Amino acid sequence: MRTPARRGAGDTRSRGDRGQVAIEFVGTVPLILLLVAAVWECVLIGYAFSLAGNAADEAARAGAVHGPEFCEAAAKEHIGEAWDFQVECGRSGDIYQAKVRLSIPVLHPALNFGGIDGTGGAALEKEAD
Repeated sequence: MRTPARRGAGDTRSRGDRGQVAIEFVGTVPLILLLVAAVWECVLIGYAFSLAGNAADEAARAGAVHGPEFCEAAAKEHIGEAWDFQVECGRSGDIYQAKVRLSIPVLHPALNFGGIDGTGGAALEKEAD
């Protein structure tokens, strides 16, 4: 009768799966980091859309109520310094329009490419005679 093989220091069968978890971890960490970076980029783009639209609405309202000199100042008040942006303000009939263009951020608002436009309009307020 054969005795069962003992697993000991000299047995190579016991080391067949050793390190497997470490190898799988090292292989999946870059994929997880890539996924986190992609989600973060989507969050930044969505935030940029929201920020551009809000700044354009506020700028148009300030321009309609107080005049053109307040339009750009109102847009700057609602956008942080890290964002690269341009503001265009002007009348279009009885509507005061503002257009805010933000650069699309790449993982951080200071690194950017392309652009996102936000537009807003407000009715011009006329003083009663």
